Amino acid sequence: MAKKRMASAVPARGREAGRESKRKSEPEWKVENIVATVAVGVPEGKNVDLYQIARKHPDCEYNPERFPGLVMRIASPKASVLVFSSGKMVVTGLRDASDAGKVADMVIARIKAARVDILGEPTVTVQNVVASGNLHVSIDLNEAAVVMENVLYEPEVFPGMVYRMTEPRVVFLVFSTGRVVCTGAKTKEMVGEAIPKLARHIKELGISGDEFSDSGNEDFDHV
Repeated sequence: MAKKRMASAVPARGREAGRESKRKSEPEWKVENIVATVAVGVPEGKNVDLYQIARKHPDCEYNPERFPGLVMRIASPKASVLVFSSGKMVVTGLRDASDAGKVADMVIARIKAARVDILGEPTVTVQNVVASGNLHVSIDLNEAAVVMENVLYEPEVFPGMVYRMTEPRVVFLVFSTGRVVCTGAKTKEMVGEAIPKLARHIKELGISGDEFSDSGNEDFDHV
């Protein structure tokens, strides 16, 4: 009588754990802040009257003795805007670059509601995309400071290593836990290119250690 052959199978929970382990070993990241500048035209020989805007919109903050710009906060999309008398603005706090134009339009509408003249269409430029990431490996920063170029590591001053990547042109703060902060990118795509490249570079140099499963509950955007 032939013996029944038992198929070897990995328990469902084991398969899920394997997939989870593989996913966790890949770099992850999310955008923390997008900084954009906005330029608008003003009538020749005039400045934007920040006092008048502050009187019209009491929720704005303007104290020229402490800071020369007016602070305007937008609820949705959530952002803070610095407005200067020259017509220049700085938008911070965004998570999506496409919202910069919307915020600019909302701010200009509020300025015009205060009967302050604005000329032409705004010019919006994304200046910096700041992202946090996790490489899911430990990193020997002492060794990294020796074998990597364009780095600054002074552990007695700051626990992270500064690494300047040339292509794409971004700056990283790298920590021994595998956590990183990426700044200087102009787009999300630059971040998405830079973080995996950093992970590969660290692995190729042999300065990465154990993989971390990371018990945190953070959600990362792979965008």
